[in-house]
Amino acid sequence: MLPTTQTLSAFKGTSQKLFVAPSPAEKPFVAHSTIEINSPRYFYTCAVGGAMACGLTHYALTPVDMLKCRMQVSKGLYKGIFDGFKQVSAKEGLKGLYLGGAPTLLGYSMQGMGKYGFYEYFKYLYASLAGEETAAKYKTTLFLSASASAEFIADILLCPMEALKVKMQTSTTPFATSFLGGIRKINAAEGINGFYKGLAPLWLRQIPYTMVKFATFEKTVETIYKHLLSKPKDQYSKTEQLGVTFGAGYFAGIFCAIVSHPADTLVSKLNNVAKAEGESTGALAVRILKDLGFTGVWAGLGPRIFMIGTLTALQWFIYDSFKVQTGLPTTGGAAAPKKE
Repeated sequence: MLPTTQTLSAFKGTSQKLFVAPSPAEKPFVAHSTIEINSPRYFYTCAVGGAMACGLTHYALTPVDMLKCRMQVSKGLYKGIFDGFKQVSAKEGLKGLYLGGAPTLLGYSMQGMGKYGFYEYFKYLYASLAGEETAAKYKTTLFLSASASAEFIADILLCPMEALKVKMQTSTTPFATSFLGGIRKINAAEGINGFYKGLAPLWLRQIPYTMVKFATFEKTVETIYKHLLSKPKDQYSKTEQLGVTFGAGYFAGIFCAIVSHPADTLVSKLNNVAKAEGESTGALAVRILKDLGFTGVWAGLGPRIFMIGTLTALQWFIYDSFKVQTGLPTTGGAAAPKKE
């Protein structure tokens, strides 16, 4: 599902204004941080930036996510996303649109911390193990491996809050009156399994999603600087470099949404369908997939493409903006300085 270099280079004749806004008053941005690249402090800084990027964006898009989950669980509930906004706003107001906002903010902040922090760590670790020449030759494999490893850890952090979020957003009657009330209710009914029964499907959704997200983003940024723009990266201003970040992020997000959507539908259903006596989570997943059929697993794809495209672009923009504020370089497009 990764776009080829030929696909990305198809835009070669397009004006660079599509990707960056000219800002002649701004000076070129060259990284000048006291934080050493690939040091523990660097990884911690990236983790903080990731927590901000994922937590804030997912919380902001809670209404879209809530409607998407309801459309997956109850087919035909709304005619479309705008009809859903209209119905929920009329019945429940702003509070109804942000149902599940607290577990969304907490869960995705923790996930972003693991996703971005460990991605930078594993990228450095695997490159060191492979050697400079091999790492340069197989960069895409490096991006895929590092992002998959990071997401495996990040989803363990996310899963309990994702379970609570989905239950709050899709229950036909109010699931709980408070965040802590919801935690207690799941724990009383199902114990620890109630928080982690969706972990395997979450891995199936998020690991391919993140592999596409990071590898496509890195490849797109590299292609933009190499083929679409006329100067080296460090001759562009902060605004221009962040414009590249946003554009590459949105492009990557479209691919992410398509690749991960069937598993996303399964996660939504798993947290709302009761197990039969003696039925395992795997057997329940198979039963749900049979009931949904091929068409059913793609329910809600339109809202999710809009959501994930916007989400991914904003996440990369916030993440790189945070890095720039600390004096670190934006992600991709040039080799990072080596750690001595």
